[in-house]
Amino acid sequence: MELAPESDAVSAASAVRASIGFDQLRVVGEALYWLESRPSYGSGPTLVRWSADDGAADVTPSRFDVTSSVHAYGGGTYAPSSDEVWCAGANGLYRVAEGNVSLMLEDSSSFGDLTIGNGELLAVRETDDGDALVAVPLVGAPVMRVLAETSGFFGAPRPGPGMLAWLRWSERDMPWDSSELWVAPYGADGFLGDPVKLAGGPTESVVEPRWGPDAALYFASDRSGWWNLYRWDGESVEPVAPVAAECAAEPWELGYVSYDFLADGRIVMVVQEGPRHHLAVVDRAGAVAPVKLPYTSIKPYLAVRGASVALVGSSPQVAPQVALVHLGDEPRVEVLARAEHPGLDGLTLSTPVELRIPVEGSREVVALVYPPTGAAPDWCAPVIVRAHPGPTASCLVRLDWQAQFFTSRGFAVVDVDYTGSTGYGRVFRQALYGRWGIDDVVDCRAVAEFLLTEGRAVPGAVFIRGASAGGYTALQAVAQDGPFTAATAVSAIVDPERWAETVPRFQRAHATRLHGGAGRVHAANIRRPVLMIHGTADDVATADDVRELADELQARGVPHELMLLDGVGHYVATSAHAARALEAELAHYRSAMAAMASG
Repeated sequence: MELAPESDAVSAASAVRASIGFDQLRVVGEALYWLESRPSYGSGPTLVRWSADDGAADVTPSRFDVTSSVHAYGGGTYAPSSDEVWCAGANGLYRVAEGNVSLMLEDSSSFGDLTIGNGELLAVRETDDGDALVAVPLVGAPVMRVLAETSGFFGAPRPGPGMLAWLRWSERDMPWDSSELWVAPYGADGFLGDPVKLAGGPTESVVEPRWGPDAALYFASDRSGWWNLYRWDGESVEPVAPVAAECAAEPWELGYVSYDFLADGRIVMVVQEGPRHHLAVVDRAGAVAPVKLPYTSIKPYLAVRGASVALVGSSPQVAPQVALVHLGDEPRVEVLARAEHPGLDGLTLSTPVELRIPVEGSREVVALVYPPTGAAPDWCAPVIVRAHPGPTASCLVRLDWQAQFFTSRGFAVVDVDYTGSTGYGRVFRQALYGRWGIDDVVDCRAVAEFLLTEGRAVPGAVFIRGASAGGYTALQAVAQDGPFTAATAVSAIVDPERWAETVPRFQRAHATRLHGGAGRVHAANIRRPVLMIHGTADDVATADDVRELADELQARGVPHELMLLDGVGHYVATSAHAARALEAELAHYRSAMAAMASG
Protein backbone atom coordinates (compact mmCIF):
# COMPACT_ATOMS: atom_id res chain seq x y z
CA MET A 1 0.00 0.00 0.00
CA GLU A 2 1.61 3.28 -1.11
CA LEU A 3 1.03 6.37 1.02
CA ALA A 4 1.84 10.02 0.26
CA PRO A 5 5.53 11.03 0.30
CA GLU A 6 6.63 12.35 3.69
CA SER A 7 8.13 15.43 2.04
CA ASP A 8 4.66 16.59 0.96
CA ALA A 9 3.04 15.98 4.35
CA VAL A 10 2.07 18.31 7.19
CA SER A 11 4.56 17.82 10.03
CA ALA A 12 3.32 17.06 13.53
CA ALA A 13 5.04 20.16 14.91
CA SER A 14 3.41 22.37 12.25
CA ALA A 15 -0.01 20.85 12.88
CA VAL A 16 0.28 21.71 16.58
CA ARG A 17 1.76 25.18 16.07
CA ALA A 18 -1.03 26.04 13.64
CA SER A 19 -3.74 25.12 16.14
CA ILE A 20 -4.08 28.63 17.57
CA GLY A 21 -7.43 29.18 19.25
CA PHE A 22 -9.55 32.26 19.93
CA ASP A 23 -12.18 32.36 22.68
CA GLN A 24 -14.33 34.57 24.91
CA LEU A 25 -14.90 37.65 22.76
CA ARG A 26 -15.99 40.74 24.72
CA VAL A 27 -16.71 44.30 23.63
CA VAL A 28 -16.30 47.51 25.64
CA GLY A 29 -17.09 50.69 23.75
CA GLU A 30 -15.14 50.54 20.50
CA ALA A 31 -12.62 47.96 21.78
CA LEU A 32 -12.77 44.18 21.42
CA TYR A 33 -11.10 41.66 23.72
CA TRP A 34 -10.46 37.95 23.30
CA LEU A 35 -8.38 35.11 24.69
CA GLU A 36 -5.75 33.66 22.40
CA SER A 37 -4.23 30.20 22.95
CA ARG A 38 -0.83 29.67 21.33
CA PRO A 39 0.30 26.03 21.68
CA SER A 40 3.83 26.73 20.46
CA TYR A 41 4.37 29.19 23.33
CA GLY A 42 3.85 26.50 25.97
CA SER A 43 1.73 28.82 28.11
CA GLY A 44 -1.94 29.40 28.84
CA PRO A 45 -4.32 31.82 27.10
CA THR A 46 -3.25 35.45 26.57
CA LEU A 47 -5.73 38.32 26.74
CA VAL A 48 -5.70 40.47 23.59
CA ARG A 49 -7.27 43.90 22.99
CA TRP A 50 -8.17 45.25 19.54
CA SER A 51 -9.21 48.73 18.47
CA ALA A 52 -9.55 50.32 15.06
CA ASP A 53 -6.81 52.82 15.90
CA ASP A 54 -4.25 50.53 17.52
CA GLY A 55 -4.96 47.09 16.09
CA ALA A 56 -4.40 44.01 18.25
CA ALA A 57 -2.06 43.97 21.24
CA ASP A 58 -1.51 41.65 24.20
CA VAL A 59 -3.01 42.90 27.46
CA THR A 60 -1.52 40.30 29.77
CA PRO A 61 2.17 39.32 29.89
CA SER A 62 3.21 35.91 28.56
CA ARG A 63 4.04 34.67 32.04
CA PHE A 64 0.47 35.19 33.25
CA ASP A 65 -2.31 32.72 32.37
CA VAL A 66 -5.90 33.95 32.22
CA THR A 67 -7.48 30.67 33.21
CA SER A 68 -9.91 28.98 35.55
CA SER A 69 -10.77 25.46 36.63
CA VAL A 70 -14.31 26.37 37.71
CA HIS A 71 -16.61 23.42 36.99
CA ALA A 72 -13.50 21.61 35.65
CA TYR A 73 -13.75 23.26 32.21
CA GLY A 74 -13.61 26.97 33.11
CA GLY A 75 -15.19 29.82 31.17
CA GLY A 76 -16.05 33.47 31.69
CA THR A 77 -12.53 34.07 32.96
CA TYR A 78 -12.34 37.84 32.52
CA ALA A 79 -14.50 40.99 32.55
CA PRO A 80 -13.28 44.22 30.93
CA SER A 81 -14.23 47.84 31.65
CA SER A 82 -13.14 50.95 29.77
CA ASP A 83 -9.64 51.03 31.26
CA GLU A 84 -9.21 47.90 33.39
CA VAL A 85 -9.77 44.16 33.16
CA TRP A 86 -10.57 41.77 35.98
CA CYS A 87 -9.71 38.14 35.44
CA ALA A 88 -9.39 34.76 37.08
CA GLY A 89 -6.03 33.09 37.48
CA ALA A 90 -4.06 30.90 39.84
CA ASN A 91 -4.69 31.85 43.48
CA GLY A 92 -7.66 34.18 42.96
CA LEU A 93 -8.92 37.23 41.08
CA TYR A 94 -6.62 39.73 39.39
CA ARG A 95 -6.74 43.31 38.11
CA VAL A 96 -5.00 44.20 34.84
CA ALA A 97 -4.32 47.87 34.11
CA GLU A 98 -1.75 49.51 31.82
CA GLY A 99 0.00 46.20 31.25
CA ASN A 100 0.41 45.47 34.96
CA VAL A 101 -1.19 42.50 36.71
CA SER A 102 -1.98 42.70 40.42
CA LEU A 103 -3.71 40.26 42.74
CA MET A 104 -7.11 41.72 43.58
CA LEU A 105 -8.39 38.96 45.84
CA GLU A 106 -6.37 35.99 47.04
CA ASP A 107 -8.50 32.86 47.21
CA SER A 108 -7.74 29.23 46.38
CA SER A 109 -11.28 28.62 45.08
CA SER A 110 -12.16 28.52 41.39
CA PHE A 111 -13.86 31.54 39.83
CA GLY A 112 -15.69 31.94 36.53
CA ASP A 113 -18.43 33.77 34.63
CA LEU A 114 -17.01 37.14 35.66
CA THR A 115 -19.44 40.02 35.07
CA ILE A 116 -19.46 43.71 36.06
CA GLY A 117 -22.62 45.13 37.61
CA ASN A 118 -23.54 47.83 40.13
CA GLY A 119 -19.92 48.88 40.48
CA GLU A 120 -18.77 45.44 41.55
CA LEU A 121 -17.42 42.26 40.06
CA LEU A 122 -19.88 39.36 40.07
CA ALA A 123 -18.66 35.78 39.71
CA VAL A 124 -19.39 32.12 40.31
CA ARG A 125 -17.11 30.74 43.04
CA GLU A 126 -16.71 26.98 43.31
CA THR A 127 -15.38 25.00 46.28
CA ASP A 128 -15.49 21.29 47.10
CA ASP A 129 -18.79 21.89 48.93
CA GLY A 130 -20.68 23.74 46.20
CA ASP A 131 -21.08 27.05 44.41
CA ALA A 132 -21.68 30.61 45.46
CA LEU A 133 -22.64 33.79 43.65
CA VAL A 134 -20.20 36.37 44.94
CA ALA A 135 -19.57 40.10 44.53
CA VAL A 136 -16.35 42.07 45.00
CA PRO A 137 -16.26 45.92 44.95
CA LEU A 138 -14.21 47.37 42.09
CA VAL A 139 -12.97 50.24 44.27
CA GLY A 140 -11.96 50.25 47.89
CA ALA A 141 -11.25 47.16 49.93
CA PRO A 142 -11.80 43.98 47.84
CA VAL A 143 -14.05 42.29 50.39
CA MET A 144 -16.01 39.42 48.86
CA ARG A 145 -19.72 39.15 49.66
CA VAL A 146 -21.73 35.97 49.15
CA LEU A 147 -25.06 36.66 47.45
CA ALA A 148 -26.33 33.07 47.26
CA GLU A 149 -25.06 29.55 47.93
CA THR A 150 -25.94 26.05 46.74
CA SER A 151 -24.62 22.52 47.07
CA GLY A 152 -25.16 22.30 43.31
CA PHE A 153 -24.06 24.74 40.64
CA PHE A 154 -24.55 28.35 39.55
CA GLY A 155 -23.91 30.05 36.25
CA ALA A 156 -24.45 33.26 34.32
CA PRO A 157 -24.93 35.97 36.96
CA ARG A 158 -26.36 38.72 34.74
CA PRO A 159 -27.29 42.13 36.19
CA GLY A 160 -30.25 43.94 34.62
CA PRO A 161 -32.40 46.94 35.47
CA GLY A 162 -32.72 46.58 39.24
CA MET A 163 -32.53 42.79 38.90
CA LEU A 164 -30.04 39.95 38.81
CA ALA A 165 -30.60 36.79 36.76
CA TRP A 166 -28.66 33.56 37.13
CA LEU A 167 -28.77 29.83 36.40
CA ARG A 168 -28.86 27.00 38.90
CA TRP A 169 -28.77 23.23 38.58
CA SER A 170 -28.42 20.47 41.14
CA GLU A 171 -25.45 18.20 41.74
CA ARG A 172 -27.62 15.38 40.33
CA ASP A 173 -27.95 17.07 36.92
CA MET A 174 -25.95 18.40 34.00
CA PRO A 175 -26.93 21.86 32.75
CA TRP A 176 -27.82 20.48 29.30
CA ASP A 177 -30.34 18.12 30.94
CA SER A 178 -31.96 20.14 33.69
CA SER A 179 -31.28 23.72 34.78
CA GLU A 180 -33.31 26.64 36.11
CA LEU A 181 -33.41 30.38 35.50
CA TRP A 182 -33.86 32.59 38.57
CA VAL A 183 -34.22 36.33 39.06
CA ALA A 184 -34.19 38.55 42.16
CA PRO A 185 -34.17 42.27 42.93
CA TYR A 186 -30.60 43.59 42.95
CA GLY A 187 -30.40 47.18 44.07
CA ALA A 188 -27.76 49.77 44.86
CA ASP A 189 -27.17 48.16 48.26
CA GLY A 190 -25.74 45.13 46.42
CA PHE A 191 -27.92 42.53 48.11
CA LEU A 192 -30.48 40.22 46.56
CA GLY A 193 -34.19 40.26 47.26
CA ASP A 194 -36.49 37.25 47.18
CA PRO A 195 -35.68 35.05 44.14
CA VAL A 196 -38.26 33.79 41.64
CA LYS A 197 -37.83 30.89 39.21
CA LEU A 198 -38.78 31.85 35.64
CA ALA A 199 -38.02 28.72 33.63
CA GLY A 200 -36.41 25.31 33.72
CA GLY A 201 -36.94 22.10 35.62
CA PRO A 202 -36.40 18.34 35.41
CA THR A 203 -37.21 18.13 31.69
CA GLU A 204 -35.90 21.51 30.53
CA SER A 205 -32.44 22.96 30.05
CA VAL A 206 -32.17 26.74 30.25
CA VAL A 207 -28.91 28.44 29.25
CA GLU A 208 -27.41 31.83 28.42
CA PRO A 209 -29.69 34.42 30.05
CA ARG A 210 -29.08 38.03 28.89
CA TRP A 211 -30.92 41.27 29.50
CA GLY A 212 -31.95 42.97 26.28
CA PRO A 213 -32.00 46.68 25.50
CA ASP A 214 -35.80 46.50 25.92
CA ALA A 215 -35.26 45.56 29.62
CA ALA A 216 -36.63 42.06 28.91
CA LEU A 217 -34.73 38.95 29.96
CA TYR A 218 -33.79 36.62 27.11
CA PHE A 219 -32.63 33.01 27.41
CA ALA A 220 -32.34 29.78 25.45
CA SER A 221 -34.50 26.81 26.44
CA ASP A 222 -34.89 23.34 24.96
CA ARG A 223 -38.52 22.96 26.06
CA SER A 224 -39.45 22.48 22.38
CA GLY A 225 -36.76 19.83 21.90
CA TRP A 226 -34.28 22.41 20.58
CA TRP A 227 -32.40 25.21 22.34
CA ASN A 228 -34.39 28.18 21.05
CA LEU A 229 -34.60 31.80 22.13
CA TYR A 230 -37.28 33.03 24.60
CA ARG A 231 -38.11 36.37 26.22
CA TRP A 232 -39.49 37.26 29.67
CA ASP A 233 -41.05 40.73 29.71
CA GLY A 234 -41.60 40.85 33.47
CA GLU A 235 -44.93 39.06 33.31
CA SER A 236 -44.80 36.14 30.90
CA VAL A 237 -42.41 34.07 28.78
CA GLU A 238 -42.80 33.88 25.01
CA PRO A 239 -40.79 32.32 22.17
CA VAL A 240 -38.73 34.73 20.09
CA ALA A 241 -37.64 32.73 17.05
CA PRO A 242 -38.75 29.07 16.91
CA VAL A 243 -36.51 26.99 14.64
CA ALA A 244 -35.74 23.26 14.39
CA ALA A 245 -32.08 23.83 15.25
CA GLU A 246 -29.85 24.57 18.22
CA CYS A 247 -29.48 28.29 18.99
CA ALA A 248 -27.13 27.70 21.93
CA ALA A 249 -24.12 25.50 22.61
CA GLU A 250 -23.93 22.60 25.04
CA PRO A 251 -22.74 24.38 28.23
CA TRP A 252 -19.47 22.65 29.03
CA GLU A 253 -18.03 26.05 29.93
CA LEU A 254 -19.41 29.16 31.57
CA GLY A 255 -19.70 32.46 29.75
CA TYR A 256 -21.02 31.36 26.36
CA VAL A 257 -22.68 34.07 24.22
CA SER A 258 -24.59 32.47 21.34
CA TYR A 259 -26.69 35.60 20.67
CA ASP A 260 -26.45 39.36 21.15
CA PHE A 261 -28.42 42.53 20.44
CA LEU A 262 -27.77 44.85 17.52
CA ALA A 263 -28.12 48.61 17.88
CA ASP A 264 -31.28 48.66 15.74
CA GLY A 265 -33.13 46.20 18.02
CA ARG A 266 -32.54 43.05 16.00
CA ILE A 267 -30.88 39.96 17.45
CA VAL A 268 -27.91 38.16 15.95
CA MET A 269 -27.38 34.51 16.86
CA VAL A 270 -25.39 31.37 16.06
CA VAL A 271 -27.50 28.49 14.75
CA GLN A 272 -26.26 24.88 14.70
CA GLU A 273 -27.79 22.28 12.38
CA GLY A 274 -25.93 18.97 12.67
CA PRO A 275 -22.20 19.60 12.29
CA ARG A 276 -22.63 23.04 10.70
CA HIS A 277 -23.10 26.52 12.14
CA HIS A 278 -24.36 29.68 10.53
CA LEU A 279 -25.08 33.22 11.65
CA ALA A 280 -28.68 34.47 11.60
CA VAL A 281 -30.43 37.76 12.30
CA VAL A 282 -33.83 37.85 14.03
CA ASP A 283 -36.00 40.88 13.30
CA ARG A 284 -38.53 42.42 15.69
CA ALA A 285 -41.30 40.17 14.33
CA GLY A 286 -39.26 37.00 14.99
CA ALA A 287 -38.36 36.30 11.37
CA VAL A 288 -35.00 34.52 11.07
CA ALA A 289 -32.72 35.39 8.16
CA PRO A 290 -29.38 33.62 7.61
CA VAL A 291 -26.27 35.73 7.01
CA LYS A 292 -24.08 34.50 4.18
CA LEU A 293 -20.52 34.16 5.52
CA PRO A 294 -17.40 32.15 4.58
CA TYR A 295 -17.68 30.16 7.83
CA THR A 296 -19.20 26.76 8.59
CA SER A 297 -18.14 26.70 12.25
CA ILE A 298 -18.79 29.61 14.65
CA LYS A 299 -17.87 29.50 18.33
CA PRO A 300 -20.48 30.54 20.93
CA TYR A 301 -18.78 33.89 21.54
CA LEU A 302 -20.54 36.76 19.80
CA ALA A 303 -19.84 40.39 20.66
CA VAL A 304 -21.92 43.17 19.08
CA ARG A 305 -20.24 46.46 18.27
CA GLY A 306 -22.93 48.83 17.01
CA ALA A 307 -24.26 47.47 13.72
CA SER A 308 -21.49 44.87 13.51
CA VAL A 309 -20.82 41.62 15.32
CA ALA A 310 -17.47 40.08 16.20
CA LEU A 311 -17.18 36.31 16.04
CA VAL A 312 -14.71 33.43 15.90
CA GLY A 313 -15.32 31.61 12.63
CA SER A 314 -13.67 28.92 10.53
CA SER A 315 -14.28 26.55 7.63
CA PRO A 316 -12.48 23.57 6.05
CA GLN A 317 -10.29 26.02 4.14
CA VAL A 318 -10.05 28.77 6.78
CA ALA A 319 -8.43 28.31 10.18
CA PRO A 320 -10.18 29.99 13.13
CA GLN A 321 -10.09 33.76 12.91
CA VAL A 322 -11.54 36.70 14.78
CA ALA A 323 -13.72 38.63 12.37
CA LEU A 324 -15.91 41.71 12.54
CA VAL A 325 -19.01 41.19 10.40
CA HIS A 326 -20.56 44.44 9.22
CA LEU A 327 -24.24 43.63 8.79
CA GLY A 328 -25.35 45.83 5.92
CA ASP A 329 -27.40 44.81 2.90
CA GLU A 330 -24.29 42.96 1.76
CA PRO A 331 -22.46 41.66 4.84
CA ARG A 332 -18.77 42.54 4.87
CA VAL A 333 -16.17 40.55 6.81
CA GLU A 334 -13.19 42.33 8.37
CA VAL A 335 -10.61 39.88 9.71
CA LEU A 336 -9.02 41.15 12.93
CA ALA A 337 -6.81 38.19 13.83
CA ARG A 338 -5.96 34.89 12.21
CA ALA A 339 -3.72 31.93 12.97
CA GLU A 340 -0.44 32.30 11.12
CA HIS A 341 0.82 29.12 9.44
CA PRO A 342 4.49 29.46 8.50
CA GLY A 343 5.30 26.62 6.12
CA LEU A 344 1.64 25.59 5.77
CA ASP A 345 0.14 28.42 3.73
CA GLY A 346 -0.57 27.37 0.18
CA LEU A 347 -0.69 23.64 0.91
CA THR A 348 -3.40 21.55 -0.69
CA LEU A 349 -6.03 20.69 1.92
CA SER A 350 -8.48 17.85 2.31
CA THR A 351 -12.09 19.11 2.38
CA PRO A 352 -14.65 16.98 4.25
CA VAL A 353 -17.75 15.52 2.64
CA GLU A 354 -20.85 15.11 4.80
CA LEU A 355 -22.51 11.68 4.66
CA ARG A 356 -25.69 10.37 6.28
CA ILE A 357 -25.25 6.66 6.87
CA PRO A 358 -28.03 4.23 7.90
CA VAL A 359 -27.60 2.44 11.21
CA GLU A 360 -29.45 -0.50 12.69
CA GLY A 361 -32.80 0.38 14.24
CA SER A 362 -33.86 2.72 11.39
CA ARG A 363 -31.45 5.39 12.58
CA GLU A 364 -28.88 7.33 10.63
CA VAL A 365 -25.61 8.90 11.64
CA VAL A 366 -23.84 11.91 10.19
CA ALA A 367 -20.15 11.57 9.33
CA LEU A 368 -17.61 14.01 7.93
CA VAL A 369 -15.22 12.22 5.58
CA TYR A 370 -11.84 13.83 4.84
CA PRO A 371 -10.38 12.08 1.77
CA PRO A 372 -6.61 11.69 1.42
CA THR A 373 -5.13 15.00 0.33
CA GLY A 374 -5.20 15.30 -3.45
CA ALA A 375 -7.02 11.97 -3.82
CA ALA A 376 -8.73 10.95 -7.05
CA PRO A 377 -12.56 10.84 -7.02
CA ASP A 378 -12.48 7.04 -6.72
CA TRP A 379 -10.01 7.00 -3.83
CA CYS A 380 -9.54 3.99 -1.56
CA ALA A 381 -7.36 4.47 1.50
CA PRO A 382 -6.59 3.52 5.09
CA VAL A 383 -9.28 5.10 7.26
CA ILE A 384 -9.16 6.63 10.74
CA VAL A 385 -12.63 6.88 12.33
CA ARG A 386 -12.67 9.52 15.09
CA ALA A 387 -15.13 9.49 18.01
CA HIS A 388 -15.36 13.00 19.45
CA PRO A 389 -15.13 13.70 23.19
CA GLY A 390 -18.04 14.72 25.37
CA PRO A 391 -19.89 12.62 24.31
CA THR A 392 -22.24 15.60 23.93
CA ALA A 393 -19.79 17.41 21.64
CA SER A 394 -20.15 17.26 17.86
CA CYS A 395 -18.16 17.14 14.67
CA LEU A 396 -17.24 20.57 13.36
CA VAL A 397 -16.87 21.57 9.72
CA ARG A 398 -13.64 23.53 10.11
CA LEU A 399 -9.95 23.36 9.29
CA ASP A 400 -8.39 20.70 11.48
CA TRP A 401 -4.62 20.57 11.06
CA GLN A 402 -4.34 17.31 12.98
CA ALA A 403 -6.72 15.70 10.47
CA GLN A 404 -4.59 17.21 7.68
CA PHE A 405 -1.52 15.62 9.30
CA PHE A 406 -3.00 12.22 8.45
CA THR A 407 -4.72 13.03 5.15
CA SER A 408 -1.45 14.45 3.81
CA ARG A 409 0.03 10.99 4.44
CA GLY A 410 -2.60 9.12 2.44
CA PHE A 411 -5.13 8.36 5.19
CA ALA A 412 -8.82 9.27 5.13
CA VAL A 413 -10.12 10.74 8.40
CA VAL A 414 -13.77 10.33 9.35
CA ASP A 415 -15.50 12.23 12.17
CA VAL A 416 -18.72 10.64 13.46
CA ASP A 417 -21.63 12.46 15.12
CA TYR A 418 -22.67 9.36 17.02
CA THR A 419 -25.72 9.04 19.29
CA GLY A 420 -25.48 11.60 22.11
CA SER A 421 -24.00 14.37 19.98
CA THR A 422 -25.22 17.96 20.11
CA GLY A 423 -26.79 19.54 17.05
CA TYR A 424 -29.71 17.13 16.66
CA GLY A 425 -32.03 18.10 19.52
CA ARG A 426 -32.60 17.10 23.13
CA VAL A 427 -33.85 13.55 22.47
CA PHE A 428 -30.79 12.60 20.39
CA ARG A 429 -28.46 14.24 22.93
CA GLN A 430 -29.88 12.13 25.77
CA ALA A 431 -30.23 8.89 23.80
CA LEU A 432 -26.82 7.60 24.90
CA TYR A 433 -27.72 7.56 28.60
CA GLY A 434 -27.43 3.97 29.83
CA ARG A 435 -26.14 2.85 26.43
CA TRP A 436 -22.64 4.34 26.43
CA GLY A 437 -20.16 1.98 24.81
CA ILE A 438 -23.00 0.38 22.85
CA ASP A 439 -24.81 2.78 20.50
CA ASP A 440 -21.76 5.01 19.99
CA VAL A 441 -19.75 1.94 18.99
CA VAL A 442 -22.56 0.72 16.71
CA ASP A 443 -22.59 4.11 14.98
CA CYS A 444 -18.83 4.23 14.46
CA ARG A 445 -18.78 0.65 13.26
CA ALA A 446 -21.63 1.34 10.80
CA VAL A 447 -19.64 4.22 9.29
CA ALA A 448 -16.53 2.04 8.92
CA GLU A 449 -18.51 -0.83 7.37
CA PHE A 450 -20.22 1.57 4.95
CA LEU A 451 -16.84 2.85 3.73
CA LEU A 452 -15.60 -0.72 3.33
CA THR A 453 -18.72 -1.72 1.38
CA GLU A 454 -18.37 1.34 -0.86
CA GLY A 455 -14.75 0.45 -1.60
CA ARG A 456 -13.41 3.58 0.09
CA ALA A 457 -11.63 1.89 3.01
CA VAL A 458 -8.76 -0.56 2.61
CA PRO A 459 -9.66 -3.84 4.35
CA GLY A 460 -7.34 -4.43 7.26
CA ALA A 461 -6.48 -0.72 7.50
CA VAL A 462 -9.49 0.74 9.31
CA PHE A 463 -8.71 2.35 12.67
CA ILE A 464 -10.67 4.04 15.42
CA ARG A 465 -9.45 6.76 17.72
CA GLY A 466 -11.06 8.92 20.35
CA ALA A 467 -10.26 11.29 23.20
CA SER A 468 -11.80 11.32 26.67
CA ALA A 469 -15.31 9.83 26.30
CA GLY A 470 -14.38 9.11 22.67
CA GLY A 471 -11.39 7.16 23.98
CA TYR A 472 -13.79 4.90 25.86
CA THR A 473 -15.74 4.41 22.60
CA ALA A 474 -12.53 3.50 20.76
CA LEU A 475 -11.50 0.94 23.40
CA GLN A 476 -14.96 -0.66 23.46
CA ALA A 477 -14.93 -0.83 19.65
CA VAL A 478 -11.89 -3.14 19.67
CA ALA A 479 -13.26 -5.16 22.59
CA GLN A 480 -15.63 -6.90 20.16
CA ASP A 481 -15.64 -8.23 16.63
CA GLY A 482 -15.78 -5.58 13.96
CA PRO A 483 -13.94 -3.84 11.15
CA PHE A 484 -11.31 -2.04 13.22
CA THR A 485 -7.67 -3.05 12.89
CA ALA A 486 -6.39 -1.04 15.87
CA ALA A 487 -7.43 1.73 18.25
CA THR A 488 -5.92 4.88 19.72
CA ALA A 489 -7.38 6.13 23.01
CA VAL A 490 -6.29 9.57 24.23
CA SER A 491 -7.10 10.67 27.81
CA ALA A 492 -9.52 7.76 27.81
CA ILE A 493 -12.11 6.75 30.35
CA VAL A 494 -11.72 3.03 31.08
CA ASP A 495 -14.16 2.23 33.89
CA PRO A 496 -17.36 4.35 33.95
CA GLU A 497 -18.22 3.36 37.52
CA ARG A 498 -14.80 4.25 38.89
CA TRP A 499 -14.80 7.39 36.76
CA ALA A 500 -18.05 8.46 38.44
CA GLU A 501 -16.12 8.45 41.73
CA THR A 502 -12.98 10.25 40.56
CA VAL A 503 -14.40 12.69 37.98
CA PRO A 504 -14.58 16.39 38.99
CA ARG A 505 -17.73 17.45 40.85
CA PHE A 506 -19.28 19.11 37.79
CA GLN A 507 -19.35 15.89 35.75
CA ARG A 508 -20.40 13.33 38.34
CA ALA A 509 -24.05 13.46 37.28
CA HIS A 510 -22.99 12.90 33.68
CA ALA A 511 -20.93 9.87 34.60
CA THR A 512 -23.84 8.45 36.57
CA ARG A 513 -26.31 8.84 33.69
CA LEU A 514 -23.98 7.53 31.01
CA HIS A 515 -22.83 4.29 32.59
CA GLY A 516 -24.89 1.12 32.64
CA GLY A 517 -24.19 0.27 29.04
CA ALA A 518 -21.04 -1.60 28.09
CA GLY A 519 -19.40 -1.13 31.49
CA ARG A 520 -15.67 -1.36 32.15
CA VAL A 521 -13.20 -2.00 29.35
CA HIS A 522 -11.86 -5.48 30.06
CA ALA A 523 -8.41 -6.50 28.85
CA ALA A 524 -9.73 -10.02 28.21
CA ASN A 525 -12.04 -8.62 25.51
CA ILE A 526 -9.50 -6.47 23.65
CA ARG A 527 -9.00 -8.08 20.22
CA ARG A 528 -6.83 -5.54 18.39
CA PRO A 529 -3.67 -3.55 19.15
CA VAL A 530 -4.27 -0.39 21.20
CA LEU A 531 -2.28 2.76 21.79
CA MET A 532 -3.16 4.68 24.95
CA ILE A 533 -1.89 8.24 25.34
CA HIS A 534 -2.50 9.86 28.71
CA GLY A 535 -1.31 12.79 30.80
CA THR A 536 -0.08 11.98 34.29
CA ALA A 537 -1.76 15.17 35.61
CA ASP A 538 -5.17 14.38 34.07
CA ASP A 539 -7.79 15.23 36.72
CA VAL A 540 -10.81 14.41 34.54
CA ALA A 541 -9.87 10.80 33.70
CA THR A 542 -7.05 9.71 35.97
CA ALA A 543 -4.03 7.87 34.56
CA ASP A 544 -4.36 5.07 37.12
CA ASP A 545 -7.05 3.34 35.06
CA VAL A 546 -5.02 3.21 31.85
CA ARG A 547 -1.97 2.02 33.79
CA GLU A 548 -4.05 -0.83 35.20
CA LEU A 549 -5.47 -1.71 31.78
CA ALA A 550 -1.98 -1.68 30.28
CA ASP A 551 -0.74 -4.05 32.99
CA GLU A 552 -3.64 -6.42 32.28
CA LEU A 553 -2.98 -6.32 28.53
CA GLN A 554 0.70 -7.02 29.19
CA ALA A 555 -0.17 -10.04 31.31
CA ARG A 556 -2.39 -11.40 28.55
CA GLY A 557 0.12 -10.72 25.78
CA VAL A 558 -2.19 -8.32 23.89
CA PRO A 559 -0.28 -5.87 21.63
CA HIS A 560 -0.46 -2.42 23.18
CA GLU A 561 1.51 0.70 23.98
CA LEU A 562 1.03 3.16 26.83
CA MET A 563 2.45 6.65 26.35
CA LEU A 564 2.36 8.63 29.60
CA LEU A 565 2.98 12.37 29.22
CA ASP A 566 4.51 13.75 32.39
CA GLY A 567 2.69 16.74 33.85
CA VAL A 568 0.09 16.88 31.06
CA GLY A 569 -3.60 17.25 31.95
CA HIS A 570 -6.71 16.17 30.09
CA TYR A 571 -6.02 18.15 26.90
CA VAL A 572 -3.19 16.30 25.19
CA ALA A 573 -3.88 17.94 21.81
CA THR A 574 -2.96 21.39 23.15
CA SER A 575 -0.02 20.32 25.30
CA ALA A 576 3.68 20.72 24.60
CA HIS A 577 3.73 16.97 23.89
CA ALA A 578 1.00 17.08 21.21
CA ALA A 579 3.43 16.62 18.33
CA ARG A 580 4.96 13.57 20.01
CA ALA A 581 1.50 12.11 20.49
CA LEU A 582 0.63 12.61 16.81
CA GLU A 583 3.83 10.91 15.68
CA ALA A 584 3.14 7.99 18.02
CA GLU A 585 -0.38 7.62 16.64
CA LEU A 586 0.92 7.57 13.07
CA ALA A 587 3.55 4.97 13.97
CA HIS A 588 0.84 2.86 15.64
CA TYR A 589 -1.27 2.73 12.48
CA ARG A 590 1.69 2.00 10.25
CA SER A 591 2.81 -0.80 12.56
CA ALA A 592 -0.68 -2.34 12.50
CA MET A 593 -0.79 -2.19 8.69
CA ALA A 594 2.66 -3.77 8.45
CA ALA A 595 1.57 -6.57 10.80
CA MET A 596 -1.56 -7.21 8.73
CA ALA A 597 0.46 -7.26 5.50
CA SER A 598 3.00 -9.73 6.88
CA GLY A 599 0.37 -11.89 8.57
